[in-house]
Amino acid sequence: MRVAAVIVAAGRGHRAGEGLPKQYRLLGSRSVLARTLDVFAEHARIDRCVVVINPCDEALFRQAVPNWASRETPVHGGETRQQSVLMGLAALRESPPEFVLIHDAARPFLTPDLLDRLIGTLGEKDAVIPAQPISETIKRVRSDRICDTIDRTELWAAQTPQAFKFQDILAAHEKAASSHSEQFTDDASVAEWAGIAVDIIVGDPGNKKLTTAEDFQEAEAKLTRSHPDPKFRIGTGFDVHAFDSGDAVILCGVSIPFERSLKGHSDADVAMHAATDAIYGALADGDIGTHFPPTDDRWKGVSSDVFLSHACGLVRGRGGRVGNLDITVICEVPQISPHTARMRERLSEIMGVSLDRVSVKATTTERLGFTGRSEGIAAQASVTLEFPVNCEPDRNNRNGNA
Repeated sequence: MRVAAVIVAAGRGHRAGEGLPKQYRLLGSRSVLARTLDVFAEHARIDRCVVVINPCDEALFRQAVPNWASRETPVHGGETRQQSVLMGLAALRESPPEFVLIHDAARPFLTPDLLDRLIGTLGEKDAVIPAQPISETIKRVRSDRICDTIDRTELWAAQTPQAFKFQDILAAHEKAASSHSEQFTDDASVAEWAGIAVDIIVGDPGNKKLTTAEDFQEAEAKLTRSHPDPKFRIGTGFDVHAFDSGDAVILCGVSIPFERSLKGHSDADVAMHAATDAIYGALADGDIGTHFPPTDDRWKGVSSDVFLSHACGLVRGRGGRVGNLDITVICEVPQISPHTARMRERLSEIMGVSLDRVSVKATTTERLGFTGRSEGIAAQASVTLEFPVNCEPDRNNRNGNA
């Protein structure tokens, strides 16, 4: 029996609130996608996993699951979940499995036991999905008024992964795509429409899909209960760059039009440098110059997101996560406040953390000192890192970029 899995990770997750698409957000110290993939990758009866992502998310994918990205090329999805699943299935056509499991990346709490029970039914059933019986009373409502109460005895809430004979579900999806049928909300619906009998097994109440901001809060609380009392590290960073000739300054990865630029070996992003050094400081692992010496021409003119990504990668590699980052930009000119929202967004993207963990603000020195004389810009940053209680964040774990 050959079993493959298609992990659908191409959605945008708008209902989860601001920040990264939900599959790339951190839960504890690791991304949602990484937690989901680990369950499949570590299961002895799963032969191959195909991950379907949004074409715009290549960098996020590599950052969220670097080890996975180094050995498996993701498949680009479509505009709808249905299209993305079909593209994932098509990627398996060249070396087709006998069975396929289709799973939503935003369900990171599935268990090996659930996979065992699903795979154990394959061969006996044409298709099988996990589901939970509905326990609440269900009302049909129109315009905020109850119309009637629905008999819940035959109602079940479907979960993923959903298991099918590969050729059957591929043909069903291709038929649905060619007939331009209505959009289906799950793959069992496609199978039912195509005439495939779908059975259920009792699912897992913990196998919840992360959809809203509240779901993420509950998931964080769940992890905290299972891994109490994390270790914390606090770091600070400070940097200064003088003005030079030019037509823009770069702060937190955002280009701000101005009559001058900042002078530096790299792109002179003083704010991102301060943030990066704060993270290195919290790790007790040197500073930017330690990892990216200014004497090395490889880093001349390089974008500073390279430095920040490296620092965040060290945190993740040691089992931790960024708790929060707070940056203060100190200057008389240019005006910073119109750009802070985009700065926060850019830092959130680079670091792979939610927007509510990133703060950027600005102040002046009341025309005192070199910043007061508009000779340059300074920035200071503070960061909190969180590590599991059994983690050793100060171990030597550099990746050789220095």
